[in-house]
Amino acid sequence: MSVVDRSALEASPLADLHAIASELSIDGYRRLRRAELIDAILKRQEGGNGDAAAAPAVEEPAPKKTRSRAGKKQAAGSEDEAPGSEEAPGSEDEAPRSEDEAPGSEDEAPGSEDEAPGSEAEESSSPRRRRGRRGGRGRSAPRDEAEAPREPEAEPEPEPEPEADAGDELVEGVVELLANGSGFVRVDPPDPSDDDVYISSAQVKRCELVSGDRIAGPKRAPRRSERFASLIRIETINGRPAAELADSIRFEDLPAAFPTERLKVGSEDPTLKAIEWLTPFGKGSRVTIAGGPRAGKTEALRRLVIAFGESEELTVSVVLAGVRPEEISEWNGGPVPPSAAVSFAASEDARHGAIEPAIDQARRLAARGADAVVFIDTLDGCSPQLARKALSAARNIVDGGSVTIIATASEPIGGETTVISLDAALTGAGRFPALDLAASGTLRPELLVGAAGAEAIARTRAEAAEDS
Repeated sequence: MSVVDRSALEASPLADLHAIASELSIDGYRRLRRAELIDAILKRQEGGNGDAAAAPAVEEPAPKKTRSRAGKKQAAGSEDEAPGSEEAPGSEDEAPRSEDEAPGSEDEAPGSEDEAPGSEAEESSSPRRRRGRRGGRGRSAPRDEAEAPREPEAEPEPEPEPEADAGDELVEGVVELLANGSGFVRVDPPDPSDDDVYISSAQVKRCELVSGDRIAGPKRAPRRSERFASLIRIETINGRPAAELADSIRFEDLPAAFPTERLKVGSEDPTLKAIEWLTPFGKGSRVTIAGGPRAGKTEALRRLVIAFGESEELTVSVVLAGVRPEEISEWNGGPVPPSAAVSFAASEDARHGAIEPAIDQARRLAARGADAVVFIDTLDGCSPQLARKALSAARNIVDGGSVTIIATASEPIGGETTVISLDAALTGAGRFPALDLAASGTLRPELLVGAAGAEAIARTRAEAAEDS
């Protein structure tokens, strides 16, 4: 390359100086201050040893090694540097930000998604400790010496930069949950806007949030590659401190009772009428629609969804966890679109990921006193543990809400309060209702239809057994 004089080097941005130093193979050029870097380049061009200039900087105490944040990355085509990164005026007086401070790779920029709010000042105040902990980067100092700047007697850390204080800004709005369990604070509900704030799924679970809750709390500004601001913590929920709700009884510990309030289908479909009167179920029931292939399980489930989807007292959700792709399209065009849908080719983990958010949402609603019904098609293909976990979420909370689970499966899972068994032979022959009474039944039917109704069901089942 051509020889560059001192005036040209002094007028060059730091990124260009790094590019020149890289071409001249000057060791440790990234840790040199601007003036030292220029001297090293000139010495190397004149035939001197640029390494000698670089060596003292390596042994220099870390807090003195300053560099511009804008100069963190190098010009396009050069090693490890991003295009257009020029040194800001007065950059030599900024707090040190060495490459070794990033928690991930050495190319990661400050304020990455892995850093907690406010961690930038903490990391930049002690680059020597960072290098000492990682080892093999920069000065190799004993651990005790490297951690010296972190002792209580050390000079207090500087206040965070203004961008790190964005979390102090409060946001208030209405919660809208997504299918994956996370959500947004809608500041201008119900319409989305760029001012909406993201809520993580962990926060949703911890505070038992449901769509429609009004919450407030501090937010932080979007980090790199993020579009929306994020909620740091939840301070109030519907005007009450979040700590009060966090200390409430867990859903699993709430007292449960057998279903006592019957869910009326009110359909003229012969199969649904037979289900309603001969295999009744209520709020908090654990229902499996069982049967072989082409027994009509999905169709029966679809008609139940249509019947209950119009109810204002119930919150209905549908999960498709292993169905035909054509059925996914049909459900999306129906009155109750599925909250999550995966085909029968999906893995067990994918099915679990589809089912779990809907179950969690229903549990949160029930804990608030609402009645939720979750339809799942199908539990076939899920592990027995996952299937039982899904069904076990159904319960009738004493003096509270309820979760009703209605799922399809080839065979009963176990633990159901109601089993609706369909006969594939009757369905194939077009003989409806295609209900297999011998394999169907309800646990404690008298709680739903009374003693007389339970006796009538028993007589019908006995007559069906004699005819068969």
